[in-house]
Amino acid sequence: MAQITGTSDSYRVGAAGGNREDLEDTIWDLFPDETYCLTNFDKVDANGTYHEWMLDGIVAPTSNRQIEGDDASFVTIVSPTRVGNYQQISRKTFLISRTQEKVAKAGRRKESTRQVVKQMRELKNEMEYAIVRNQASSAGGSATARSTASIESWLATNEVLATTTGGGTTAGFSGGTVAAPVDGTTTGALTVGTLNSALQGTWSSGGQASQILVGATQKQVIDGFTGVATRFVDVDRAAQASIINAANLYVSSFGRHTVRMHRHVRASVVLCLDPDMWAISFIDRPFMEKLAKTGDGDKYHIVSEWGLVSRNEAASGKVVNCA
Repeated sequence: MAQITGTSDSYRVGAAGGNREDLEDTIWDLFPDETYCLTNFDKVDANGTYHEWMLDGIVAPTSNRQIEGDDASFVTIVSPTRVGNYQQISRKTFLISRTQEKVAKAGRRKESTRQVVKQMRELKNEMEYAIVRNQASSAGGSATARSTASIESWLATNEVLATTTGGGTTAGFSGGTVAAPVDGTTTGALTVGTLNSALQGTWSSGGQASQILVGATQKQVIDGFTGVATRFVDVDRAAQASIINAANLYVSSFGRHTVRMHRHVRASVVLCLDPDMWAISFIDRPFMEKLAKTGDGDKYHIVSEWGLVSRNEAASGKVVNCA
């Protein structure tokens, strides 16, 4: 049957005719944030734009047998090594007009409140990105921002190449700065052998690399290691039946290592970290500040001045040039 002529319906009237929009009073946010390092590393205060600390260790043990009645002899004391990293400024800004703050809105009462929450999460996400990547340290200048060296750039002692073809090097800390690592020109498959080699290096140096951070690509490679049943156990034993071929905990000769999939670790890199040997230094922890009013709206910024502290990079390691 056809509609009777003259019927007033939703097709003709619509929103222009006074029908209300069917708009949910909720904003469904998708925040792919990942802040393991920023959340779990120790926090320390910094009092300058170049934050420094000292490293020391003990000598390798040797046979220590002394003759009865012998006079003492002395060795030269080795001074601690002084290292440092620059503090970088990270910031998010937003401007909200007076009108937008006043009008009725779906999903939030005040635009400023929503933006503070959203921008704070974005800032912390971007700080985490800088922490795990391959950024070099830089003093900056009047036209260049300071930068803090990332984890990848610090890790020079226990760097393992997935393939030696095509090279690749990490200089680490030298002369007051940390250079960005140089990637190899070719890649190779991550193997049990290369992963264990990096873990062995951390153990030999006295570290406890309890955390393995990887992107999605290398996580799947680790999940597919042969002999998975003997190498992996589920962290939550009550839920073992639901974990099939997923390496949440990797057990090696050098300890038990939690495997964490991390959105910001480069796809060709596996980070083996001793979290106790890292910290975040702050001149200012993330905070929101309302800026001077210059027009018909309100200006805000969320800012932090911070840096990465590598208490001893030899306690951690990495596998690079992974396909």
